[in-house]
Amino acid sequence: MKIAAVNLPRRLRGFETEAPPEQAFDVTLDGDRVASIRPVAGPAQGTLLSGLVDAHAHIDKNYTVHEVGAVQGDLFAAIARMAEHRARWSGPALRERMARALDDAWRCGTRALRTHLDWGGPATPLSLAVLLALREEWRGRVELQFVSLTPLDVFDDAVAGEAIAHAVAQANTEAPGRPGVLGAFVYRNEEIERKLRRVFELAKTHGLALDFHVDEGLDRDATGLNRIAELTLEHGWQGRVTCGHACSLSVQHNPEALHTLSRCAAAGLHLVALPTTNLYLQGAWDRTPVERGITRLREAAEHGLRPSIATDNVADGFYPYGSYDLLETFQLGVQVAHLAPAMDWLDSITASPARALGLAWDGRLREGCPADLVLLAARNEYELLTPAGRRRTVIRHGQTL
Repeated sequence: MKIAAVNLPRRLRGFETEAPPEQAFDVTLDGDRVASIRPVAGPAQGTLLSGLVDAHAHIDKNYTVHEVGAVQGDLFAAIARMAEHRARWSGPALRERMARALDDAWRCGTRALRTHLDWGGPATPLSLAVLLALREEWRGRVELQFVSLTPLDVFDDAVAGEAIAHAVAQANTEAPGRPGVLGAFVYRNEEIERKLRRVFELAKTHGLALDFHVDEGLDRDATGLNRIAELTLEHGWQGRVTCGHACSLSVQHNPEALHTLSRCAAAGLHLVALPTTNLYLQGAWDRTPVERGITRLREAAEHGLRPSIATDNVADGFYPYGSYDLLETFQLGVQVAHLAPAMDWLDSITASPARALGLAWDGRLREGCPADLVLLAARNEYELLTPAGRRRTVIRHGQTL
């Protein structure tokens, strides 16, 4: 198969070239691999991406908004409603919702997805068995990872923390190479450093990566992100820690926020922004909101910390709208965070999350890379955010989907 005259976004080029950003290329596929990439004269007729990677989702609770209702900006009301709803979850209902999410993501071009599973105590949640079954069924289509999403205070109970970490590690033993990840919800907790230290100790004991919901609010004194960076350095866990949200970073004073980002960069943290859910949950609802709730993406990049943009919630109490089309989420992130030129940020839904998830392919386009691709109609960055420009052909294993 030959894909003629396409843009290859600068940050997705996995080969040495002095070609300008607007250079067009012919890309030839041979079986399930990219065989050749050659520059050609004339304008590009489309844009070629590696398969999309969604670094942060919640496929256990999606498509439930008609049952739990929308909360209009109240994160903790959404948490309470979901806890009540979760008590009534069944295996068949979970499977239907989770499979629907994977199918939607796959058809939109997603090749890998990391989902958080609500995990409120030592008992293994019903959703884990469903996910492990789906993980095998979807092998070769969507590489599926999971994170145990547990309130940080639960780790104050040594028995509960050990049970959770052991269950996550056991799931990895049963399916090596498709890892589960230890996670926690962190927000202005009492004795936060002691509790975080316990999570790091469990991760080291069981050989687990970490993924935190951190500072998901607009309080300047929410400094969990900085503490996580310091503990990552202390424990030598660089490159194995992901932090999602970090909304409070957006309202902190510049010296404090930039210092935190410098420590995050030193620690090799992976930062994930969730524009849809954070715009919905953060800021005022009794007037037009001034705070946008999205973390400091541009400043993170300036510190060498290339962030990811991810889906988060879809059609639930935390975000009553949305889809598993990462390009739709990317469009919102570009506009709300003023990410320009937009083409230079396409690594936020491809290469950066591939690195955060530790995928075998880094998502960069080069000869010999997997032919798991997304061909967009957009001929330039200005068409990239339009409905026409987002029209796509999804290519998996060298075949159109």
